[in-house]
Amino acid sequence: MITQRLFPLRLAVALWMALALCLTAAGPARADSIAVQRASLQSDSNGWSLDARFEFDLNSNLEDAVNKGIPLYFTTDFELSRPRWYWFDEQPVSVSQSIRLSFQPLTREYRVSTGGLQLGFSTLNEALSVIKHVTSWHVIDRNQVRAGETYTASVRMQLDIALMPKPFQIDAVNNRDWNLASDWKRFTFTVSDRAK
Repeated sequence: MITQRLFPLRLAVALWMALALCLTAAGPARADSIAVQRASLQSDSNGWSLDARFEFDLNSNLEDAVNKGIPLYFTTDFELSRPRWYWFDEQPVSVSQSIRLSFQPLTREYRVSTGGLQLGFSTLNEALSVIKHVTSWHVIDRNQVRAGETYTASVRMQLDIALMPKPFQIDAVNNRDWNLASDWKRFTFTVSDRAK
């Protein structure tokens, strides 16, 4: 009889806990994330290139850091894999590309650089729009894949604190404001029988 009276109370507590868990999971954690809006592979002269579009905003702490001259590094990772029933998945491609965002106080210019290429912008939004759009990044050579096979392509972007100056790496480990990353976006890629 006591068990029957406690059942509605336990049910109410369980429902409240489930609701609290849902609200916590859907809350601020997604505000500081990168969304992969789209990703596709385009054929080029030597294989395939990645085109991807990301969406994110810098929180106030990251924006302040850039404006104080601390460079931020955004790393895009691309992987190509194919399941095998008899062994581990085959992974013919795993590449990364980092883009550096910095601010030059003397010229009041934001700079985006990767490899030997460097571009200057008058506003932070203009600089971020270049970072958010990865275009014509050659990721797959023709000899790395087999014609007619279907692979799983995966792409993500993250703020790469490992490339920052050492004092900021230590602060970033303990500060959630420095956590900015996307989940893996996966899509299938079938290698055409017709080579270019």
